Amino acid sequence: MSKSLKLIAANAESKAGEPTEIPGKPAKPARKGSVEERMYHEIYDAIMEHRLPPRTKLTEHSLCEIYATARHTVRKVLSHLAADGMVDLEPNRGAFIASPSTDEAHDMFELRQMLERAVLEKLAGMADVKAVIAPLRQMVANERQAFLTHDRPKWIRLSAEFHTALAELSGNALLVNMMRRLVSRTTLMIASVEAPGNNACSFDEHEEILDALEQGNAALAQSRMAHHLGACADRVQPDEPGNFDLRSVLGRST
Repeated sequence: MSKSLKLIAANAESKAGEPTEIPGKPAKPARKGSVEERMYHEIYDAIMEHRLPPRTKLTEHSLCEIYATARHTVRKVLSHLAADGMVDLEPNRGAFIASPSTDEAHDMFELRQMLERAVLEKLAGMADVKAVIAPLRQMVANERQAFLTHDRPKWIRLSAEFHTALAELSGNALLVNMMRRLVSRTTLMIASVEAPGNNACSFDEHEEILDALEQGNAALAQSRMAHHLGACADRVQPDEPGNFDLRSVLGRST
């Protein structure tokens, strides 16, 4: 069996009884702790922690063995990860951890600048903006707490979800879908180059953006977001793809 897909299995087994929710997606699983949910989260966390580096192949056979599940379940999870921008599905080759190029990274951050600027413009104009963004205050507090307690997977998820949550407040479903993929893919790139103690996406800057929104100051919020995204983009330098043994990461006993 693939040495690298086994690390996911060990983590999945230890979390089998925990309720889960797919990041950036509405909570709609049929069962808490289902194989599908656990598989998604274990792969997601391994990607974000860079234990599964870019271009690692996720073989269906290995995942079926690790999770003792059917191939159609594995394919569903891989399709979900691909829709979120975490995995690339290549015809006749299989599923690989996404590895955006330098040019794609530039284009994605440029598009995020445009979309998030529009989101902030709309939110700042809302009469009840303070109440509208109140849930994001708690999200940022949770993000900070996850960082302080060294819960890296949760911290990275929350730092990404802040941006998709802002988009959701706009009420534009198409924009939300675009943002979800862009945020997942760019966060993956940031997580792959950041040292574990560094801010992949600063919660302090998130707080400052919310402060500007609460004041109804769209220009200030946009300026702070532009600086924030620019700093994130500057830290991204995609890795060169290479060979990787899945068994070195997945399925280890803890």
